Amino acid sequence: MIPQEIIWEVVRLTLYVVGLIAFAAFNAAYLSLAERKVPALFQLRYGPKEVGPYGLLQPVADGLKLMSKQLLVQDGTDVFLFKLAPVMVIVPAVMCLAVIPFSETVSARNISLGLLAVFSFSSVHVLGTMLGGWASYNKYASIAAARVVAQNIAYEIPLLLVVVALVMATHTCNLHEIVDQQAGAFWHWNVFRFQVSPLMPVSFLLFFICMLAEANRAPFDMYEAESELVAGAFTEYSGMGFGLFFIAEYANIVVGCSMATVLFLGGWHCPFGLLPGLHWFLIKLYVLCFCVIWVRWSFPRTQFYTLLNLSWKLLIPLAFINLVLTAVMLKIFG
Repeated sequence: MIPQEIIWEVVRLTLYVVGLIAFAAFNAAYLSLAERKVPALFQLRYGPKEVGPYGLLQPVADGLKLMSKQLLVQDGTDVFLFKLAPVMVIVPAVMCLAVIPFSETVSARNISLGLLAVFSFSSVHVLGTMLGGWASYNKYASIAAARVVAQNIAYEIPLLLVVVALVMATHTCNLHEIVDQQAGAFWHWNVFRFQVSPLMPVSFLLFFICMLAEANRAPFDMYEAESELVAGAFTEYSGMGFGLFFIAEYANIVVGCSMATVLFLGGWHCPFGLLPGLHWFLIKLYVLCFCVIWVRWSFPRTQFYTLLNLSWKLLIPLAFINLVLTAVMLKIFG
């Protein structure tokens, strides 16, 4: 006889997984709409407006169009890896969402090494993109696959150095505990904790820049680069094969912005003394998502070697200096 507690836990986790998949799909749909509506406002044009009121059903129409298209596989393609790659991209994004605490009570699983789990799952996303490009038997996709490796190595280093400095300051990898340490006024948030390190605002900026590169967002979308690589690693994908890559990109944006909210912006806590909760987390999350879209339409795509030089010559030294300063201040002030 299976204990009732285990049954309820399985049911709870199943409902969370279904909810997180729906959450990822919803964000992919309506962040893509925001991707078109926001620059339309910047550029004094309308954007999508025909499907539904104010174009609100345009993502539904786009999704139905993708599902109606056939997934084509050309001759010479490694069929198994070609079809496996989209799954390897979308599943880690959902797994990352499963350990992120959206509020004190809304979290699929609270584990002591949640921070490590997020970075472990997110590394698989890059492998999926690389395999998809390599297995496509297309020169543009192969070039993009090579760019995936170089870009990922370059930007994971400063990202992890920033996170290591934060772990040194908070003494935990538990995401719930990191958020709880930031409860109270906004100067309790890690981004403003100058007593830990004078470079905390710089750490937040470094994290945000690296998150853009890891999520394949402009101006760092080097392994997609439509103007020079057709569609990069996704050139040979059609239908929902391409759709899964598309959903995963926006899911990774949500994961990255959620992690920035948890690590630096106080999570679900409100700085004005009002009741904390899920709505505060979502407000911070979508403000960061707006900034991601804003950056895309404000800066042109950089050259590939400029992208690598930015990381190796600027971001990594800054992240290392921040790590050393944090260690020194913790040693001096406890």
